[in-house]
Amino acid sequence: MSTIVIEGAQVATLDPSRREFVGHVVVEGKQIVAVGPGSAPSYDGARVIDGSGCLVTPGFVNTHQHLYQWVTRGLAADATLFEWLTTLYPVWARISEETVYVAARAALAQLARTGCTTAADHHYVFPREGGDLLAAEIAAASEVGLRFHPARGSMDRGQKDGGLPPDSVVEDRDEILAATEAAIDRWHDPSPDSMLQIVVAPCSPFSVSGELMRDAAELARRRGVRMHTHLAETTDETEWCRETFNCTPLEYADQLGWTGNDVWFAHGIHFDDTEIKHLGSTGTGVAHCPSSNARLGAGIARTADLRAAGAPVGLGVDGAASNESGSLVEELRHALLFARARGGPQALTVRAALEMATLDGARILGRSDDIGSLEPGKLADLAVWNLNTLAHAGIPDPIAALVLSTPPPLDLLLVNGRPVVEQGAVRTVDEQSLAEQTAQVQRNLTA
Repeated sequence: MSTIVIEGAQVATLDPSRREFVGHVVVEGKQIVAVGPGSAPSYDGARVIDGSGCLVTPGFVNTHQHLYQWVTRGLAADATLFEWLTTLYPVWARISEETVYVAARAALAQLARTGCTTAADHHYVFPREGGDLLAAEIAAASEVGLRFHPARGSMDRGQKDGGLPPDSVVEDRDEILAATEAAIDRWHDPSPDSMLQIVVAPCSPFSVSGELMRDAAELARRRGVRMHTHLAETTDETEWCRETFNCTPLEYADQLGWTGNDVWFAHGIHFDDTEIKHLGSTGTGVAHCPSSNARLGAGIARTADLRAAGAPVGLGVDGAASNESGSLVEELRHALLFARARGGPQALTVRAALEMATLDGARILGRSDDIGSLEPGKLADLAVWNLNTLAHAGIPDPIAALVLSTPPPLDLLLVNGRPVVEQGAVRTVDEQSLAEQTAQVQRNLTA
């Protein structure tokens, strides 16, 4: 069992006492075995890393992504959400196992380069001739080496039923439920050190029937897995739900069993005061995707109010076709700046932003006992950020340097104790080869 000792670094533990100090972190195999100020005890044969001038944080948790979109970046650059979807759905209708495998490897490698150790992906496009797309992205995550929570998405309301997606990517409800349960049987690992857990995830109110939403919730709770969907992303969606169901998106979801501490929504921008209180009281989570929301002009989520109400708010990069950088560390800064733009300089602190990227994300995914903080007994998912740079030198608070300044170099990323990134480069894949494959797949897909 290999041992890694990080010495002399600034450490942000995110433990219950929120301890911060100059000290050490010791990893043996998959677990953290020691965290504390000062020098570490001596360990025979250990790899010792000089952390002077670095900040060690828990690995970041990405709570919402669409990995397949990495090969459709830059399209519909000035469109609204609905315009963007109608432009891109015909392109996505042609994705295949190869498309998803290449896109997922590239997007996950980018997440790793930006401090992410655990990624949740919402895959809901399943063309009839596309092949086993969920298996393709699971294989990609295994190769890159990230802890993975793929959400088996679905759509059963196509254009012929008044929905947005082409009918070629819409599935039958019974087919969806059978495929989702088969994915749980095949892949879901509930163990504490799990690298792979399945989520049940119908796409959104305007692409999914109420019957599927209700049946999916029953399936998820019967099998003990978590639930995820898009909700309250745009005012168009709110108007559509009022016209179609005579209620708001959250009222509709609540009627179908879609609130609770096993549920989280992507975006959650357009909630009123009563709805925010309800989300807090039920422990329903929100994946905040500030860059994508800004790119599509959807609005600014009320993150400070949601957190104050008790709702866990994690961070997500969203799909690479609406956030072309796919950088999770950038979402910390954007989350903080947008919250302050909405609610003033006290709306969100730099430490609260870091909590969203770590502890809150772990809570949303049901992994609070395993990840999200640096404590003995927790899994060895951590990031070592190099603050010995022109951009960061002279900033006395290392967390402010991480959150407010430009993203610092990532010296080391451990997932389950395994180095995935070292000195800013992903060690598990060939980045240059992957870039070339990405460009070729993109050309083929959009030709």
